[in-house]
Formats: sequence, C-alpha cells, structure tokens
Amino acid sequence: MTDDSAPLTGALWALFATLCFTSVDVIIKFLSGDYALYQIGFIRSVVAMAVVFAVIVPLTGGLAALKTTQIRAHVVRGLFVVMANFLFFLGLAVLPLAEAVAIFFVSPLLIAVFSIFFLGERVGPRRWAAIVIGLIGVLIVLRPGSEAFQIAALFPVGAAACYAMLHILTRRIGAKDSAAAMTISVQLMMLLASVLAGLGFGHGGFDTFDHPSAAFLFRAWIWPTPFDFALMALLGTCIAFGGYAISSAYRRSPAAFIAPFEYVAMPIALIWGVMLFDETPDRWALIGIALIVISGLVLIWREAVAHRKPTKLAAKRL
Repeated sequence: MTDDSAPLTGALWALFATLCFTSVDVIIKFLSGDYALYQIGFIRSVVAMAVVFAVIVPLTGGLAALKTTQIRAHVVRGLFVVMANFLFFLGLAVLPLAEAVAIFFVSPLLIAVFSIFFLGERVGPRRWAAIVIGLIGVLIVLRPGSEAFQIAALFPVGAAACYAMLHILTRRIGAKDSAAAMTISVQLMMLLASVLAGLGFGHGGFDTFDHPSAAFLFRAWIWPTPFDFALMALLGTCIAFGGYAISSAYRRSPAAFIAPFEYVAMPIALIWGVMLFDETPDRWALIGIALIVISGLVLIWREAVAHRKPTKLAAKRL
C-alpha cells in the first residue's frame, strides 16, 4: 500500500524549509559585517538544539526518535552540512543576496544528477535539457573571465556540491532514521565545528586579510548587542525548523522531485536583496537567474508527469 500524498507532503515541507532558510540568509548577511561566522554558528546551533529538544523531539516520538544505527553516515552528512554552510555564508558576505542564491542553485541540478548514480533514480532527456539550461544560467551569473567575476562566487558553487551530497545522504539515512535524528546530528556537527573554529580564530590574530570573506571567518569574538543576539537566536529557530522540514521532505519524496521546489528561494532573495540591501541585479544576472528558474520549473513539470504515469498504469490494471 502506497501513500499517494507523500509527494505533495514532501513538497510542502520543502517550501516551508525554503522560507526558513531564506530568512537565515538575510540575517547572516546582515550580521556578517560585525561578527565572526563561527560565533554566529555557535549561538545559532545552541538555540537550534534547544528548539529541537524542547519542541520537535516531544512532538515526534520523544527521545526514542533520536535513536540511530547509522552514526557514521550522520557524521558524514553533518560534515557536508558544515562545509555547505561555511562556504555559502563566506560567499554571502561579499556577493549580492540574489546572485549568491542563484549560484547556489546549481545544487538542485546536482541533486538530480547525483540521484542517478547514488539512488538509482531515472532522469529522462527533457530533465537533462532542463539541467543543462540551469547550468548555463549559473555560468551567466558567474561570468567567469569577465570583470564582474569574483573569486568569492566560487564559494556558493562548492556549497552547492556539498548541499547536493548531504541530500543524497538524507535520502539514504531517512529510510531508517527520523527527521529529528538528522536535525540534531547536523546541529551537533555545526556546534563542534563552530567551537573548534572559535578556539582557533577567536583571538582575532588571523584577521589580517583585506577581504570581507576572510574577515567574516577570522574576526575576533565579540559579545553581541541584545538585538543582534536576538537575531542569532532567531537564526537557530529557523535552522531547527528548516532542518527538520527539509529532512522530512527528502525522506518522503524522491530527491529529484523535491529539489526544484527549493527554487522558491530565488524570487524571495530578489525581493529581500532590493528591499533590505539595495541590491538590484544587472541585466546579465537577471537573464542567468531566469534560466535557472525556468530549468527548475521544467524539472517540476517533468517530475509531475513521471509521477502521474504509474498512477494511470495502475488504474488500467484494476
């Protein structure tokens, strides 16, 4: 017996997660000029773990929901999350919000590709065409070789690859473990990475580079103002619920189906960039972003067709 609502439920979880994560991007960019990345990561992880244990765990079966026999897989997945976060946020400290998000959106395309090799999912010629269109869009936004190109733009590309791999692992782990277990393992890894980075860079002695990304990584620890601390706490809340939501999405539906729904972050990032940071993408950036969005819509359409076909075949057999 199959759950026909699972794809729709997974899509709704993905959309909710996207809203949480776009809020995180805005807050991180706002704070990146004053605080160190590891400091923000530490506070948000502590808050996120508190939210998970106080809210999510009691509502999803208690501490029994955190049991796992796949500790090594959780550690590897957590490392990919840490690398994806650190790389993307280092790029976000320099790049306009919409462009950073657009570059990062090579990740859903990579998820669709990786799902072939690691999950055995099938990608047809039309979806391959959509993937190629999306990659062209990313290249237009990047503009390698032009004066508009920045080395920092490569950080979201690396983050995208890590993000794609962590969701492939989510699909594997989620067959046995709960979304709560995956959420808490991620926050533990992020907390550990933030503590280690704080011990290594917290004194500020390495903050000697004249670059926003380097300053964001090596800046000394300073105590935040009450308002900024509240923002960091909000980060943790968004991360906790967003992490649970996206884990739930990939547990319920195929990776190549869920990935395109995360494109909702693109128009949201455009709006926030203009309203909060006075960032208006140029013509080429808008063209590249449009191609990325189009490729996502095509992937959504092809996945909808693929999910309807088995239903029609089953109906004919009855």
